[in-house]
Amino acid sequence: MAARKGRRRTCETGEPMEAESRDAGSEGPPQVYLPGRGPPLREGEELVMDEEAYVLYHRAQTGAPCLSFDIVRDHLGDNRTELPLTLYLCAGTQAETSQSNRLMILRMHNLHGTKSPSSEDSDDEEEEDEEDEEERKPQLELAMVPHYGGINRVRVSWLGEEPVAGVWSEKGQVEVFALRRLLQVVDDPQAMAVFLRDEQARVKPIFTFAGHMGEGFALDWSSRVPGRLLTGDCQKNIHLWTPSDGGSWHVDQRPFVGHTRSVEDLQWSPTEDTVFASCSADASIRIWDIRAAPGKACMLTTATAHDGDVNVISWSRREPFLLSGGDDGALKVWDLRQFKSGSPVATFKQHVAPVTSVEWHPQDSGVFAASGADNQITQWDLAVERDPEAGDVEADPGLASLPQQLLFVHQGEMDLKELRWHPQCPGVLVSTALSGFTVFRTISV
Repeated sequence: MAARKGRRRTCETGEPMEAESRDAGSEGPPQVYLPGRGPPLREGEELVMDEEAYVLYHRAQTGAPCLSFDIVRDHLGDNRTELPLTLYLCAGTQAETSQSNRLMILRMHNLHGTKSPSSEDSDDEEEEDEEDEEERKPQLELAMVPHYGGINRVRVSWLGEEPVAGVWSEKGQVEVFALRRLLQVVDDPQAMAVFLRDEQARVKPIFTFAGHMGEGFALDWSSRVPGRLLTGDCQKNIHLWTPSDGGSWHVDQRPFVGHTRSVEDLQWSPTEDTVFASCSADASIRIWDIRAAPGKACMLTTATAHDGDVNVISWSRREPFLLSGGDDGALKVWDLRQFKSGSPVATFKQHVAPVTSVEWHPQDSGVFAASGADNQITQWDLAVERDPEAGDVEADPGLASLPQQLLFVHQGEMDLKELRWHPQCPGVLVSTALSGFTVFRTISV
């Protein structure tokens, strides 16, 4: 157990997936599996999901895998905790051929919670359970439009009442798509029929920028200035997009200069209109101010933020903290008030492969999540300290090596790419991987 001021929180140290022997001759209780820290699974053992560790758990597939997605804010209300849940995603595929790719809106609904373990049921109760099971089946609606080329990254924003998606294409251009019609048709079967018959094949981006010198991944909309966009490419360049009249954009052809290798991620400041952060394969993290000329806009630099590529960053909306993840598997927390020191205020090493995604919890200032190429999703809380009177460490000495702030390790996905907290459904995480989408909420957050 891990204690936290003001509330008690279960600490699933290690793993809600248990390594349970399936050998015919073996008996005994399931063992906790510690990825990267304990012995590998033996022949005949497999990971079994502990459903009691989840409040909500659902999986979905869309055909071709999606490298990137974003959650679309909806009009169903904030702080939604009642089940079943409904949520909307925007995602882009990485199909085997360029012509086979799609940009899509997913409506996932009727998402019920995990069922608590039941006692022995009568026949009547079993029949009721079967009917209940049918009513509890999760539902998925998809609205897709053709996209030539794989989609490296998708980020959604609202321009007033108009939802749009910024899309980084592997073909080297960045496009903006209007999403209003796609969101309409996933809610209305009749509108969907009309869309499929008359409209789907004709949908085009409302704006395209082909000024990058190659493909890229970094892309972020400002949360403070509607329509303001940053895009960064694998050629080390970052461009600023400024919205103009008529639903168009002016893209400054002068790139922000500073990085020496690929720009991997970008994050606007949640508190200042003109400030943003970037990270790069050159191992650095930089803070910029767009009020300066692009060649002089870099204000602060940590040259060796990680041992190798810095893949992802997340800027906290509640504290002056920046979170980073790198090829070295490390997660680092940077206090921007002390950024000049070049030293993080915290470093966590649980992942044993490159970190692929990080994000601060939108409501809980000390909580964040990360995913890695080791197929782990980890949940962390900076405020947690291990209870010295708790018996979990004595029961399993392997737990003593785990960081105190590690709340939960989720496994079971293959080739994890991105994760996002739902901004309107507290504690709900969505991830995408080669194996598909997963929506879940743990007992820890």
